[in-house]
Amino acid sequence: MKKVTIYDPAMCCSTGICGASVDKELLRVATVIENLKQKGADITRFNLSSQPNEFVDNKLINGQLKENGPDILPITLVDGNLVKSKIYPTNEEFTQWTGIAIEDKPKAGGCCCSGGCC
Repeated sequence: MKKVTIYDPAMCCSTGICGASVDKELLRVATVIENLKQKGADITRFNLSSQPNEFVDNKLINGQLKENGPDILPITLVDGNLVKSKIYPTNEEFTQWTGIAIEDKPKAGGCCCSGGCC
């Protein structure tokens, strides 16, 4: 299984899903990562606000930031290779890299009605 590492822009907390208004994309990414990690995926996230040394210590990330500025974030590495920047991976990309399928349907107790969500 491949190692996925995401270098997030500066956020208020480790997932970015805190505060009065929650970004739906950050919520999706946090949920997907948590589900994949529970299934054994090797995924790590670093937040520029709370873990700046991770950005400095990684020569590739440090170089990208020096060359492009913080607008390059988020950056996703797979096995140490840059595979995506400026936007978060899609569910399909997470599946491709981890080899673990992502469930698209809500679990029992969710909002499912006949034909989809209500």
